[in-house]
Amino acid sequence: MGKNYEIDNVDLKILALLTEDAKIPYTEIAKKVYVSGGTVHVRMRKMEEMGIVKGTTLSMDYSKLGIDVTAFMGIYLERSSLYDKVTEKLKEIPEIVKMHYTTGNYSIFIKIHCRDTRHLREVLHDKIQKVDGIERTETFISLEESLNRHIHFTK
Repeated sequence: MGKNYEIDNVDLKILALLTEDAKIPYTEIAKKVYVSGGTVHVRMRKMEEMGIVKGTTLSMDYSKLGIDVTAFMGIYLERSSLYDKVTEKLKEIPEIVKMHYTTGNYSIFIKIHCRDTRHLREVLHDKIQKVDGIERTETFISLEESLNRHIHFTK
């Protein structure tokens, strides 16, 4: 695919439909966007090659699986030069689901899912705080997620 491919309104409509329902068949998208199913397939492949679409994800209600605590944690590093070493260790902790390199007070900001507060304490004490290079942490427990969405693009 050429590097000159530009996103147009058809691509944006395809993405908008998929962000509402990632399981919608390409034939259904084609009907709603007024193009052929083959066109949707080709456009999706091009957006995947460009790195715009990075696969599909599954959205789950963790509480129905017994995962009742979502927490966010700000991590202070001893030195910013330890970032790569620390993040490699943090990636090994399965309860950590998101990790961001940030500006402001924290060097790293993470999202964690745990069964309960006891499990959160174990993850914090026995895993995260034992990573070399972490100076200290601040933890925030989420009481409720009020919004979780994708940006809706239009041209």
